[in-house]
Parts: sequence; structure tokens; C-alpha cells
Amino acid sequence: MKICAACICAFLTAMAFAQSSPPPAPAKTSPEPEKSLLTIPAGTSIPLSLKQAISTKSAKDGDPVYAETAFPFVVNERVVIPAGTYIQGKIERVQRGGHLKGRAEVLIHFTSMIYPSGYTVLLGGSIENTPGAEKTSMKDSEGTIRQDSDAGKKAETAAGTAATGATIGGVTSGLKGVGIGAAAGGAAGLAIGMLSRGADVRLEAGTSIQMEIQREVTVDASRITSRREVVVQNE
Repeated sequence: MKICAACICAFLTAMAFAQSSPPPAPAKTSPEPEKSLLTIPAGTSIPLSLKQAISTKSAKDGDPVYAETAFPFVVNERVVIPAGTYIQGKIERVQRGGHLKGRAEVLIHFTSMIYPSGYTVLLGGSIENTPGAEKTSMKDSEGTIRQDSDAGKKAETAAGTAATGATIGGVTSGLKGVGIGAAAGGAAGLAIGMLSRGADVRLEAGTSIQMEIQREVTVDASRITSRREVVVQNE
């Protein structure tokens, strides 16, 4: 009986202690870091610098194109595309200038963006303008670059050749020779125009171009900066 009484007393004491003691606090769990997603809207214009020369004389459909951002792009006071980010694309269509008509054209589309950290994002981009290229213009909203017409130059060449032929004919055969020489010179000028192609589109390495983002692109801001850059900023 004494043993039972002692057990009951110990049990009641333990119950009283349990009731008086506060429950243990739940273990704290560190919150998962939220991804900071930023959106580059469609229609955004990004200045680029070409990393290699492109010419319709040697380029082929499917050839890769490499460029680099020339200036940082900012969204909500945060750099979304740092300067020096690589932009990769390819030549979709290339056409050389014709002998009598048809100007040289090249269509380039950009497909991916590679950050200095190695973070890669797919994108849809086209060329909006080529401020750094001479004697070229944009043909359409698709981004086709077209060489300016050189029809006037060919006509000038033909006229000059005809005038030269007329002078030679006049010196050698009088008035009749003038007409014959002019006709011969004009025919020679036309032959030159038929044999020679129109000028090619040529974009030198370092040429400034404007890329337009065709559809919105979402990027993870936490992956834009490389670890090395973070260490340097914290020092």
C-alpha cells in the first residue's frame, strides 16, 4: 500500500509540474528565399554591338550571330540586363544584290541572352535599327536589313561610258562616229551593269544596332549577378 501511495504521489507531482510548465516553443524554420522575378516588356529596345562582321557576300542561312549589350537596361530601379551581356542569334534569310534589280538583304533574329554570371535566358528579338551601318535601311517590321539602291550609280556608269564612246567616235569618224561611239559606249555601260551585282549589306564588327524584344521575357534577378561581383560589392 505504501508503494502504491508513493506512486500516486509521484504521478500527481508530475502532472502538476507539466501543467505549470509552459509548452515548448515550436522550432523556427528559416523561410525559403523568394525568387525575385522581373519582366522585360515586349517592344523594349536594347542597344547592341556586333561581335563579328556580317556580309551578304559570304553569309548563309542559319549562320550564328553574336552581339553584346552596350548599355545596362533597368526595370524598377534594378539592372535587368547589364552592359556586356552576350546576345546570340542566327541569320534567318540572306539575299545578294541582283545584276539588274533586287537589293541585298539579310534577316537576323536573336534567340538567347547570356549573362556574365552564366545565367541564360531564351528570348525573341529582331533588329529594329542599324544606326552604325552606312548605306542600309530597314525594309520591314520583321527586321530585314536592306542595302540602299545603287541604280543611280549604275546609270551614271552607263552614261559616262556612252559619253566616252561618243568622244572617241567623234574624233575618229566625225559626226557619224559620234552616234556610233555613243551607242557602243551605252551598250558597254549596260553590259557592265548586267555583269556586276548590286552592293552587299556589310555590317562590320563593332557596328551599333538596336534589338527589339518581340515578346516579354521574365528573368530571375537573383541569378543576374555573378558570385564574384557579389563578393566585390560586399568588400
